[in-house]
Amino acid sequence: MKSITKMSAAIAIVGAITFASCNDGDTETIKADSTKTEAMATHSSDHVYACPMHPEVTGKEGDNCPKCGMKLEHNDNAGGPSNVKMQFTTNPATVNPNQEVTLSMIPKLKDNDKEQVALDVEHDKKIHLIVVSDDLSYFDHIHPEINADGSYLVKHKFPAGGKYTLFADYKPSGANHTVDNLTVNVTGNVPAAKKYSGNNLVKNVDGFTVTINPEGGKFVTKSPMHISGAVTQNGKAVDPNTMENYLGAKAHMVVVSLDEKKYLHVHPGVENGKFDLHTTFDKPGVYRGWIQFQTDGKVHTADFVINVVEG
Repeated sequence: MKSITKMSAAIAIVGAITFASCNDGDTETIKADSTKTEAMATHSSDHVYACPMHPEVTGKEGDNCPKCGMKLEHNDNAGGPSNVKMQFTTNPATVNPNQEVTLSMIPKLKDNDKEQVALDVEHDKKIHLIVVSDDLSYFDHIHPEINADGSYLVKHKFPAGGKYTLFADYKPSGANHTVDNLTVNVTGNVPAAKKYSGNNLVKNVDGFTVTINPEGGKFVTKSPMHISGAVTQNGKAVDPNTMENYLGAKAHMVVVSLDEKKYLHVHPGVENGKFDLHTTFDKPGVYRGWIQFQTDGKVHTADFVINVVEG
């Protein structure tokens, strides 16, 4: 699935873009760092409700996550620091452009690197691995599979020289959801970095046209954003409800910030025949977004350029 977009069919925005969430009552305002979950809030209630994808985001029963729109679930372990790290290697160790390389990941405890950690299945997979080039012109969404020795392996080819960021998105059994930022440096000539000017919110892919529209006409920081995603084919609207499930949802979206490589995975709902997304941007700047959805057994990836201004 080269250069693809996890709306999850894939609307995923690749970023803790560092996000802020405000909740009523006994929960303080908190900020989410998407590379690791850290304790960032205190609670006076008996039970904590947190986002299953972003456990650093907490609130009341019935609240939605401002980062991905998912319902908060009971999780008294939410907000605690992660004690899991992903041991990452490549084979061969030196990675060349367009050469098949095996990526190996082993989740282990930070304080005991001899002990491996079991992973839960989330959205049909135990690890979702998002691969982006340094200028975010390249995107892929792949899935390492468990090996007999407990490692998770996947083969991949990097298209050109340069630095790549890999977001390993997983949930250790009995612990909080975790995202690790991994790095691969590929040998050879590095192409000139792609420059982005203005928004690019319309994408034609495989005969479909996907358009995302922010409420109010622009993307701004520090304010809950409502974003609609319309899909048409041959000029006619396509209801996402008629699409096949892709990784357990009608779409996945990943968003990543250009400067800091902050990652967000957004799960859109469906409302009035369109994808319905909710998120909050903490910092202004250029972001790249990828929405993935599936029809007739084929995964389609629509990519966007999102310029966020100070709110």
